[in-house]
Amino acid sequence: MKLTGVILDEENIGVYEQIKKGKVADKDMRRNQSMANNFLLLGFSSLLDLEGLFFTVFLTIYLLTMTGNSLIIIVTLTDQTLHNPMYFFLRNLSFLEICYTSIITPKMLENLLSEDKTISFLGCAFQMSIFLITGAAECYILAAMAYDRYVAICQPLHYTLIMSTRVCYELIAASWLAGIPVQLTQTFLVFTSYFCGSNEINHFFCDIPAVVNLICGDVSINELVAHAEVALLAVIPFTLVLMSYICIASTILKIPSVEGRYKAFSTCSSHLMVVVVFYGSGMTVYLKPKSSHSLDMDKFLSLFYTVLPPFINPLIYSLRNKEVKEALGKLLLLFYP
Repeated sequence: MKLTGVILDEENIGVYEQIKKGKVADKDMRRNQSMANNFLLLGFSSLLDLEGLFFTVFLTIYLLTMTGNSLIIIVTLTDQTLHNPMYFFLRNLSFLEICYTSIITPKMLENLLSEDKTISFLGCAFQMSIFLITGAAECYILAAMAYDRYVAICQPLHYTLIMSTRVCYELIAASWLAGIPVQLTQTFLVFTSYFCGSNEINHFFCDIPAVVNLICGDVSINELVAHAEVALLAVIPFTLVLMSYICIASTILKIPSVEGRYKAFSTCSSHLMVVVVFYGSGMTVYLKPKSSHSLDMDKFLSLFYTVLPPFINPLIYSLRNKEVKEALGKLLLLFYP
């Protein structure tokens, strides 16, 4: 289905008001106004003197993100000792992080260097939809990883039976598919709306709050779908993660030896750090009432769930994981014996 959103210039805003009052036919309005071809991503243009620094920092982070996540995928595929559900989910998370960051960061880097900060209407819609779908998938993959740790620690004797290969693939498929209907609906509602006056998006990518801020008239449906989306795709998986870790903590505290408790907790602590950063920053932006929205603040907060998690995940999971470090060492020996 083709998206047909419209940006109204100042001359047409009055006509739009007449449409709402029934004085002008909608078909006439559509014929007399210019269609939206581009949006302007303001990004960090208010900090012009720092754009060069931002470019260097974000390019470095992006390259390290791609390298780190690619290494996680290669290592968990090639090392036989890492062929278990925990690393299966980690491998899928790394692949997801590559997709997630690549839909946002390259365009942001381009805009930091170029005076032309435009993004096409369909390009903006595509970026938003893929960002939302991959973001929803990450929420559920993190929940699946928490469930895997719950089964490993709380039901170790039944672990191989419960976390079978089939179950792992089903959890990954469900994680990817769960958000698609809701996210495509949200994107469709946003980009079939009328946009008032300015086509400037006060953000470095096409995030929902920033784009919805340009819509004329009532946006209650968009806000309702957004809240339903957050409840379904963020709050529910976060609750599942929380419940899993409550059970895990209860089981760990019953382990008699200090060494046993440390070993059990160390397998979960890295995942918990990722969960807190990703869910915390994301829900802060999307669950805030519109009256308290500051687009400038949201723009910087969004770095904590768009740029930071894909960058720190490989660091957290490798530096705090003895098995991954050993596998990386074996891989390096193949190239540098």
